[in-house]
Amino acid sequence: MSVFLLPSSAFGMLLPHFPVVSSATPRGQFHLILGSSSNRKRKHLRTGNWQCRPKIIVASNIDDSHDTLSDMVNDEDGYLSAGDELLEMKENELMEARRALSEAQARREAVEKERDELLEDFARSEAKQKEYVAAIIHDKELAISELESAKSLFHQKLQESVEEKFALESKLVLAKQDAVELAVQVEKLAEIAFQQATSHILEDAQQRVSAAETLAAESAYQIEEQIRNATEGTILSIVEQSKDAIAKALDVAEKAGDQATKAVAAFNDGINPIDAIASVQSENIKLQGSVSALESQLLLSKSEVDRLKLELQQVQVQANAAELRAINAEKALLEFQELSREKALEQEEEIRSLLEKIKREAAERKKVVSKAFKAELDSIKTAIDAAKETTLARDNAYIRRCEALQRSLRTSEGALKMWRRRAELAESLLLKERQQREEDEDAIYIVNGGRIDLLTDDDSQKWKLLSDGPRRDIPQWMARRIRSIRPKFPPRKSDMSEALNTNFKSLELPKPDEVWSIAQEKPKEGDMLIEHVIEKEVIEKKRKALERVLQRKTIKWKRIPEETKLEPGTGTGREIVFQGFNWESWRRQWYQELAIKAADLSQSGMTAVWFPPPTQSVAPQGYMPSDLYNLNSSYGSVEDLKSCIEEMHSQELLALGDVVLNHRCAHKQSPNGVWNIFGGKLSWGPEAIVCDDPNFQGRGNPSSGDIFHAAPNIDHSQDFVRRDIKEWLNWLRNDIGFDGWRLDFVRGFSGTYVKEYIEASNPAFAIGEYWDSLAYEQGNLCYNQDAHRQRIVNWINATGGTSSAFDVTTKGILHSALHNQYWRLIDPQGKPTGVLGWWPSRAVTFLENHDTGSTQGHWPFPRDKLAQGYAYILTHPGTPVVFYDHFYDFGIRDVLTELIEARRRAGIHCRSSVSIYHANNEGYVAQVGDTLVMKLGHFDWNPSKENQLDGSWQKFIDKGSEYQVWLRQ
Repeated sequence: MSVFLLPSSAFGMLLPHFPVVSSATPRGQFHLILGSSSNRKRKHLRTGNWQCRPKIIVASNIDDSHDTLSDMVNDEDGYLSAGDELLEMKENELMEARRALSEAQARREAVEKERDELLEDFARSEAKQKEYVAAIIHDKELAISELESAKSLFHQKLQESVEEKFALESKLVLAKQDAVELAVQVEKLAEIAFQQATSHILEDAQQRVSAAETLAAESAYQIEEQIRNATEGTILSIVEQSKDAIAKALDVAEKAGDQATKAVAAFNDGINPIDAIASVQSENIKLQGSVSALESQLLLSKSEVDRLKLELQQVQVQANAAELRAINAEKALLEFQELSREKALEQEEEIRSLLEKIKREAAERKKVVSKAFKAELDSIKTAIDAAKETTLARDNAYIRRCEALQRSLRTSEGALKMWRRRAELAESLLLKERQQREEDEDAIYIVNGGRIDLLTDDDSQKWKLLSDGPRRDIPQWMARRIRSIRPKFPPRKSDMSEALNTNFKSLELPKPDEVWSIAQEKPKEGDMLIEHVIEKEVIEKKRKALERVLQRKTIKWKRIPEETKLEPGTGTGREIVFQGFNWESWRRQWYQELAIKAADLSQSGMTAVWFPPPTQSVAPQGYMPSDLYNLNSSYGSVEDLKSCIEEMHSQELLALGDVVLNHRCAHKQSPNGVWNIFGGKLSWGPEAIVCDDPNFQGRGNPSSGDIFHAAPNIDHSQDFVRRDIKEWLNWLRNDIGFDGWRLDFVRGFSGTYVKEYIEASNPAFAIGEYWDSLAYEQGNLCYNQDAHRQRIVNWINATGGTSSAFDVTTKGILHSALHNQYWRLIDPQGKPTGVLGWWPSRAVTFLENHDTGSTQGHWPFPRDKLAQGYAYILTHPGTPVVFYDHFYDFGIRDVLTELIEARRRAGIHCRSSVSIYHANNEGYVAQVGDTLVMKLGHFDWNPSKENQLDGSWQKFIDKGSEYQVWLRQ
């Protein structure tokens, strides 16, 4: 209970403020003690004397304020009897009573004055409450207007997305029509080409066959004509000769007959028959001679006929050969027609497969577009739901605040009524002109009340909680728990004292049961084919992982000082970083494409892969991040990212995440229209933006670096900002799987914050992008670039050496040095120029990246000097970086793998020593470490010409006047 003390001079008065002695009563009740301050005993109320009876007045709670004077101790009879007793008082006592009355009236005036002050205070509190209500109503109207604008913006974006969808669908339909028309045209062109080719070939063959047939026909006709002419001439000559012979024979016969007749007549007439017989014999001899001549002519004609027959046979043979050739030509023509038909069928099949492929790709594109559109609609719906939930939460908060204000108003009204009742009670007591003797008596008043300034005061903690929300540090036990469950890949810094006391790694082999279970594990019988294959792949992965573990654990480990220093700025000291993207990689499902290259990169000698920025970004390339915890970016989903990182880890490759810590894009506008309110899990406000950012009205501290004008610059001096960034980096390390960082635009904030972030997230390797302009004089590169590399070294010093930095100085010098100005590669102290010469273990050398090369081309490296440039950075200390385009697109992959192999064989690391022997217009010669010598340019040199080089050297790479590399045998 609460006890309040009043002085004894206050007769029946109730003062508005009392010192609190104790608080053991329930809320809303406290006791008032009126009377003297002595510790005398109270007298009971039921004594016979009025003056010795204390008066007890009990005031009810606020809800029962109508019976404030409910339990009066004295009734009406008591008051009348007291009046009778006062009439009997003496005159001196009457004077004392009048004096006491005047004092009571003065006190009454004081009470009235204080009551007026209380009423004024209450009026002021009511005015304040009205102001609060007006402010709340104004905030509600603002929230409703923002909601309406968000709804209109959403409807506008939805309409735009629907129009874009229709445009895409129309484009897809047009593309389909174009593809079909193209396929039809291709088919028609192929058919026409086939017909033309076939018609030409057929016409040629037909012409050849017809020419052969014509030639054969002409030859046969000529031969037949010759035979016919010869035969007809021979026969005609034979017939003529036969006719002549027959005519002659007939003439001879007729003459013989005439002679015989004459002989007979003569014989009959007495002529000498001997003469006739002699004449007949002579005639016969003549006839025989003509017959023999005729026979000889017949023999000649026979020989001529035989000769003609032989010629006819030869002509027939030639005709048969010509016919055979014609038959062969016809067969060849048929075979050619069949082959042409088969080729035509194959071409038709290829065209059909191409059309089917085009259709499938169009269908897949349509599916992808529809899927993306659905995903966008889902995201819009989720955004709407989130906006609705936010609006509902705001409305609920406003309703709760209004209810609290109403409760405070009701409380203040009840308090006002209570104070009025108290004033009326005091006034009634004063009017009754009661006198209190100076005896041991107390008057106890028990009244109810409470504090109303808890909800109405501007400095109230509840208002701060309602407006700002709680913000407190992570407990130590939770931080220890987070550190204990952090993954072990890659390993943390080893214990140096323990490592220096042993020459071997502890085996820490897996248990025999685990090895036996993995070795004996087989796919289940009766599974589906796909499940069988998946289970088999899982088992093979387990076995390969077990083999790698056994191989690593059983190899003798010789302690090397460079290898024992595992630091974020250097890693193992033998890192070769591969930039796994370019400026246009976001246009494809990049994480899926990069995952399948993990084995190839590991076999080529890479040790770490630099990933693109993983965060959802306003710009598709990822360098304008908004919601840091949303990893569904243009490069792929968060599941694709995790799968890609797991694939890199399976090939013993580190995954370096590109994190943008200098700036962040806001989600909403402030009431004055400035984009400086962030959303997502890290819902910062203008207090997280530096105050000297000219575009975004930040309320933080001044920036510790340069201003990036395209987005709000984050104020890293704020404790809550650094705490949130540390939690985010640890989330990327522990939950996503990144092993290190590439820090974007580190010129925008101090390196001391980078040191804090690196120590909190403990990456295996870290690179800072400290980009600064080199020194030029009249358009030419200055020889002395010490100021440029000093600025980079200063930033590395600010990080405490916990981070490396890109050696921009070496890149700029190589641009000019490789054009027969090799003297630029040595500084006045005989060391390499650039950060490479001052702090090689923190220098990350490179020739090109997504900014300088790719499709941006801000500062591209001379393409004809790429081989020489890589020959320099891959054979020198520091940590070299290989650009994606150079490795896969520029045709110098074999050159790079050969140089990486030379670096591996020579044992070059980030701290290797460099001795430069020559650097002039003709070339550059240097020894790196103890086992490698390299030469650039057309300088005529080999290790045998150098007196300082001892031992036997073998040429490992010979590219003529470009570069040469020797290794010590």
